[in-house]
Amino acid sequence: MSVNIELCSAWFNGILIDKGCIVPNTDVVTLPNWRKTMEKNKVKATKFGSLNDYEKGSIQIISGKASNYAFSNIFEVAAQSAPYEKSVVGMNLKFVIESLKAEGVSPWFTASHDEFVVVMDGEVRVDYLKPDQPLISEDKEGTHLAGDNPQGKKMGYAVLKQGHQAILPAGSIYRFDAVTPGVMLIQTIKGPLSVEKWQSICIQ
Repeated sequence: MSVNIELCSAWFNGILIDKGCIVPNTDVVTLPNWRKTMEKNKVKATKFGSLNDYEKGSIQIISGKASNYAFSNIFEVAAQSAPYEKSVVGMNLKFVIESLKAEGVSPWFTASHDEFVVVMDGEVRVDYLKPDQPLISEDKEGTHLAGDNPQGKKMGYAVLKQGHQAILPAGSIYRFDAVTPGVMLIQTIKGPLSVEKWQSICIQ
């Protein structure tokens, strides 16, 4: 059946639809036809994974062997890691994405550059301090421990839920607090706390 693009308008479930749409040449743009088309092309709901409920997924091999590909599941990696262990799951040159299991209160961290955190499961509070003096020099990359009781001015906090992102500003001190176990992704630069364990987390 040939298809053309027409400008069509119709009321559907109380909403005025008025946009470019693709309809068969033989079809007439009426409310019943819109209803039939909408029901036929229902969008599948996205199912979000969690620490306790996820599907690992798989690789469809076009050429080569599965072991030649770096494939892992961030929830599985977090489940097999200690709280706040920074497991590298993605790398581009010196830049990394780390999967962390958020559980309880983390140590204090700092970095000489901006970092970003995204909560993938659960709820995490991020507390920020502005140190009286820089704790590490600008030439040191990656996340570093900031000590058990770092001194600084309180900058506030952010409460993150699934899908929320926050910046971890350069030079600041921060820690995480999760009442129930969850999962976070951190975008940063590979540093002394970054843990690479490709052999154990990637599909074989």
